[in-house]
Amino acid sequence: MLHKKNITNQINHFIKRIKNLKRYLDYNKKEIRLQEINFELSLPETWKIKKSVHILNKEKSILYSIVYNIHEIEKKIKETNFYLQLSMEEKDNTLLQDIMIEIKKIEININKLEFYCMFSKKNDNSNCYIDIQSGSGGTEAQDWAYILFRMYLKWADKKKFKTEIIEESPGEKVGIKSATIKISGEYAFGWLRTETGVHRLIRKSPFDSGNRRHTSFSSTFVYPDIDNSIDINISLSDLRIDVYRASGSGGQHVNKTESAVRITHLPTNLVTQCQSNRSQHKNKEQAIKQMQAKLYAIQQKKQQDEKKILEQDKSDITWGSQIRSYILDISKIKDLRTGVETNDIQSVLNGNLDEFIEKSLKMGL
Repeated sequence: MLHKKNITNQINHFIKRIKNLKRYLDYNKKEIRLQEINFELSLPETWKIKKSVHILNKEKSILYSIVYNIHEIEKKIKETNFYLQLSMEEKDNTLLQDIMIEIKKIEININKLEFYCMFSKKNDNSNCYIDIQSGSGGTEAQDWAYILFRMYLKWADKKKFKTEIIEESPGEKVGIKSATIKISGEYAFGWLRTETGVHRLIRKSPFDSGNRRHTSFSSTFVYPDIDNSIDINISLSDLRIDVYRASGSGGQHVNKTESAVRITHLPTNLVTQCQSNRSQHKNKEQAIKQMQAKLYAIQQKKQQDEKKILEQDKSDITWGSQIRSYILDISKIKDLRTGVETNDIQSVLNGNLDEFIEKSLKMGL
């Protein structure tokens, strides 16, 4: 009987958590809005404007995910409670094992939904770009930038996110000077937005004949892939557009023409680059789109007073704005904002970043 009483208490606790979630997520408003969107999408005139359909479908996908998941959890709670009452009335304990399995599943789903409540900031549901820039330190820093580049690609792969390398500038000997990755997936920006900052590497350099300890820095900047409904006006007179031959690892994929594009926004000195397409025109379009996204991100930062202006963060990739230290020779990685530490360096560099990311999100960074 005590066992069944504990299950009853768990179910009541689930009901309370779902009630709190529905209030926090404005469930009723979302349910009504979802019905409105379904109605709009049923109208023939809506489909005449492709931009409107895209925006509505995107909003629908987000709302449906929340409404459907809550509905399914409530349904499972009711079913589990029904079978529990049945086993108590008939004094049948054979159902208890199945009920306990369902209890664990419900717990996992509620925990997941509560975690996704942290993706409540503007654009958290967007795809995103991550810029990686090597700091001072020459070969060592460029190798470190490449290690970070590989780490984020592996993280995205583990999340089943789609990645596209927009730009990659090779280092003078090894590694990269800079790179831009587009990451597409559910709440991609929400997952990665707290990864903006400076990453410090301390190790015995493989490029130092004396095997001395070196400190290197590379920065990451994460910004959302803004929706076409957001207007960020850029004057062409404020842009310097340079074209160059795309770099690559050699072979048939190296560009023979100057199709790569670099755009500099003169008032802010922001730079975007694209070399992922063979067409200079397409690369230019992509670079301008990224510039709009960067300027929008800065505008949001100013309005919210969350961080310093981008160029202040990026002007000196050294000791300032550090988020994490990777000390390889003593097998230690420490997040300087959350205090999270691990000695499993290889796991982190292979893309297992969730321990750091989840803690920073829970702390509201």
